[in-house]
Amino acid sequence: MLFWIIAAALVAVIALLFALALLRGHAQDDMAPAAAYDVQVYRDQLKDLERDIERGVVSAEEGARAKLEISRRMLEADRKAQAGSDLARAPKGATMALIAAGIVLFGGAVGLYLRMGAEGYQDKPIAQRMAEANKLYDTRPSQAEAEKTAKERQLETPKVDPQYAALLERLRAAVAKNPDDPKGLELLARNEAVIGNFDAAWKAQQRLIAVKGDAATAADYAQQGELMIVAAGGLISPEAEKVLATALKKDPKNGLSLYYVGLMMAQNGRGDRAFRIWDGLLRNSEQSDPWVPLIEQNINELAWLAGENDYTPPMPRGAGPSQADIAAASDMSPEARQQMIRGMVDKLNDRLAQQGGTAEEWARLISSLRMIGELDRADAVYAEAKGKFAARPADLARIEAAHAAPAGKALEDAGAAPGAGAGPEAGLPGPSAQQMQDAASMTPEQRQQMIQGMVDGLFDRLTTEGGTPAEWARLITSLATLGETERAKEAWGEAQQALADNPDALAQVQLAAQQAGVAQ
Repeated sequence: MLFWIIAAALVAVIALLFALALLRGHAQDDMAPAAAYDVQVYRDQLKDLERDIERGVVSAEEGARAKLEISRRMLEADRKAQAGSDLARAPKGATMALIAAGIVLFGGAVGLYLRMGAEGYQDKPIAQRMAEANKLYDTRPSQAEAEKTAKERQLETPKVDPQYAALLERLRAAVAKNPDDPKGLELLARNEAVIGNFDAAWKAQQRLIAVKGDAATAADYAQQGELMIVAAGGLISPEAEKVLATALKKDPKNGLSLYYVGLMMAQNGRGDRAFRIWDGLLRNSEQSDPWVPLIEQNINELAWLAGENDYTPPMPRGAGPSQADIAAASDMSPEARQQMIRGMVDKLNDRLAQQGGTAEEWARLISSLRMIGELDRADAVYAEAKGKFAARPADLARIEAAHAAPAGKALEDAGAAPGAGAGPEAGLPGPSAQQMQDAASMTPEQRQQMIQGMVDGLFDRLTTEGGTPAEWARLITSLATLGETERAKEAWGEAQQALADNPDALAQVQLAAQQAGVAQ
């Protein structure tokens, strides 16, 4: 009812404005036009001029010239008045036609709304939306129903090369003869998918998993789930969901399964949950992973559904230094290593300036700039990042922790090898100049052994004597880079106890632990 009251009030106001405009136009029609008024003014000027000539105020010669000019203007004004008199009043027929058109348009709009509109449609509370999403999830078609619908919608059957079809028939016969041959089942699943026979493909993959038993990997289950989804026309059925769940049980970080679970959430009205899953997956994916471009195309819309109005998609890990880059840094001279680090820092700086990035990336840039001694640039980036993340307290805390950390907090933030200094000027509590010089003459194995010894020594000292937040952070990231995740977790636990009474210091170490993947 409120809708109709508001709509009627708006129509009444608009109609009143139109009526006033028409009445004002008729009122102006009855007034003398501006040109006619000008004619009268010029006549008065001529009379005044005659009196001035008689009194001798104006000479006869000047008066003649003025009369000529005033007469010329009066004639022009009279011409305009005569020409405008025929157009001054709008035809009554046109006015009536305008009113009739307005009535027809208004009546047509009301009729169209009553026929096609959603009269009485109410707002949906969150609880109701969730209930509808759950109903949509619970009433999904089964795998068989979805595949049947997909086949009905298929426009044409893919054509298969006769030679390829003959080879596939031989493969099918071989697998039928020896149904427990893993290699044959693997080939059959792959080739059935090639010709678009996805139903047979996922069933062959299912048989392969049964043959493998406990040896079946998360990737095996994820592949079966994907084949089932494609066979169902893109819909994720309850059966496919169970297969994906098994894959994630074996490997919670399986990217293909996480992508399809997020897609399933989006299909069933839970874009908010899809966003959380895809955002986390994007942060832990390589640039070359096949699901990355698909997520990047859709995640901004999901972010809006999840209430993230100021969301910037994170860059995949392939956009930064790889483990190979880090390993290669240990074989470089200090000068070459410093140059490599500076190049990576500049590259990160350019990308964030042009495309933006996550709070973690801004924090890494700030700490990297401080590490290589460019404190002014670090301060400028810090000021820019504060503006970008002012409305996000958690992200802002990471930015501030990176800026508050001692210069050169963590070499690994810029992709250098643990224990490998950026040079004496960086001010790191790490290897001395003499150690750096000695390392340059070592073999890679000797240098790795030296690095391991330095990390072990730092671990022993910090766990027995304690140390600064920067040292704890460097120890955790170094252990993680060396692949010693359990020791990194142990170091994080020790740091929490050692710095329990210093929240600011603990926040610095927590940032390093999060980047190393050993803390939430």
